[in-house]
Amino acid sequence: RVRLNAAGSAFLAEPLALLVNAARLEELGRKLASGATGSLAIGYVEGAVHAGLIAAMLREFRRERPDFHLQLRSRRTAAQFEDLRQRVLDLGFVYAPAPQGDPDIESMLVRREPLVLAIPEGDPLVDASDIRPRHLDARVWITVVRQPDDTNRAQFLAACMEVGFVPDIAYETADPLTSLGLVSAGLGLATVQESLQSAAPAGIVFRDLPWFKRSVEIHLAWRRNDRRAVIEDLRRTVNGEW
Repeated sequence: RVRLNAAGSAFLAEPLALLVNAARLEELGRKLASGATGSLAIGYVEGAVHAGLIAAMLREFRRERPDFHLQLRSRRTAAQFEDLRQRVLDLGFVYAPAPQGDPDIESMLVRREPLVLAIPEGDPLVDASDIRPRHLDARVWITVVRQPDDTNRAQFLAACMEVGFVPDIAYETADPLTSLGLVSAGLGLATVQESLQSAAPAGIVFRDLPWFKRSVEIHLAWRRNDRRAVIEDLRRTVNGEW
């Protein structure tokens, strides 16, 4: 029987550690090759969170790939397209489809939500049996303008005029939850995506506007040349195919 002295034990510890690390590296290599582990950076707009898309994706993906790390980054739509091109992001939840004919980016529509009317409690509109465009004409409105060059205000105004009323846009906010806070305070009306009803503060009544065709669209965007299996799996997860 061979017994190592202290010096021999110390000498043997290092190659044993190398063997253990080599085995770990080999296992990591197998997981990386199979797509079982790794990291992805995913951009998102707030509407994707409100619609429940981010939470649903995380739950399903973590169940299927528990060793995979997902980084979530809040970005405007245009910034996400640029970050996809620069390989800063791997996927992005955006408000618009990839530019037509874009050589680098593809996208698919994953959610379209109608807008609903948010009314302060106590407003006469709450008791109206059928809200029509004439009831909204010249009323004080709250709208979202996320950045100086945001076209949301102009698009909203054009959509209102198309159906026959002109809103008095007196307040601008950076996000729809802030808009709902102002509605709750009785400062005016607002339209928000349907899924936000569950997150609204007290003091608001929601009504459908079936004749108002404007909606919130959420698209998933990715690089055309990214053929990794994990990207395809995530697309299927978001699209409800997994």
